[in-house]
Amino acid sequence: MRIIKAELDRIAVSSKQYPSKNLKEIAFAGRSNVGKSSFINSMVNRHNLARTSGKPGKTRTINFYNIDDSFRFVDLPGYGYARVSKKEQEKWGYIIEEYISTRENLIEIVLLVDIRHEPTKQDVMMYNWIKSLNFTGLVIATKADKISRGRYGSSISAIKEKLKVPNVDLILPYSSIDKTNQDKVWKVLNVLLEDREQPSE
Repeated sequence: MRIIKAELDRIAVSSKQYPSKNLKEIAFAGRSNVGKSSFINSMVNRHNLARTSGKPGKTRTINFYNIDDSFRFVDLPGYGYARVSKKEQEKWGYIIEEYISTRENLIEIVLLVDIRHEPTKQDVMMYNWIKSLNFTGLVIATKADKISRGRYGSSISAIKEKLKVPNVDLILPYSSIDKTNQDKVWKVLNVLLEDREQPSE
């Protein structure tokens, strides 16, 4: 998919700071070191749209990215960073919950997990929450370049079993380095975007 425009639309920590509801939004959730920012950058073929950091847990806000004035990608704060205080983790949790619970133009939440590791308890909780809200349950297994293609099958099976994903086709290996499965991910996201009505202001 050819992206003409991709820019940071808004940074928010509460609903008062969200952009207007005129565009459909696809949100990405995952652990703080799973590579959400790198994933977003690679999907829109930009190097520095979403800021990446060597320090996990740096994304403490909800970042809204306008894609071709047609929809938004939404980068949610990463969870599970042990070096952050419990109070700070609870704050991030509230930021995520407010967005997910109140955003009417949110059409999908995609969970990102590291293909090299079994999903954590927090990943399971997030996935169960996503499914309870009747979203599709799409899982992007990042860092696919870190393992051989021969290990894809066993890694995907482990993710499916741990998260109880209903269909293995909902788990897509992805590499932000070599853009493995970029076209396949776009195909799935485009179907989701086409299936939902355009929101009003």
